[in-house]
Amino acid sequence: MKARRGAQDLFWDQSFAISRRLRAEHPDVDLAAVGLSQVFDWVVALPDFADDLELCNEGLLAAIYQDWYEELDAA
Repeated sequence: MKARRGAQDLFWDQSFAISRRLRAEHPDVDLAAVGLSQVFDWVVALPDFADDLELCNEGLLAAIYQDWYEELDAA
């Protein structure tokens, strides 16, 4: 799958933007109960996610999770 770049598209290297979208999509989630495989499923389900699924790795998912956690902690 070839990634496309658009103004609103999300890509794996945009962990902060992805984490903000996930927070908006799942506002009441208990992050302590969420694993990286669930984060992956939620990211690829975002309508504006446009990256190649095969580019994903544990480090990218952990960065998204960490940004999401830090956003919750700051709120």
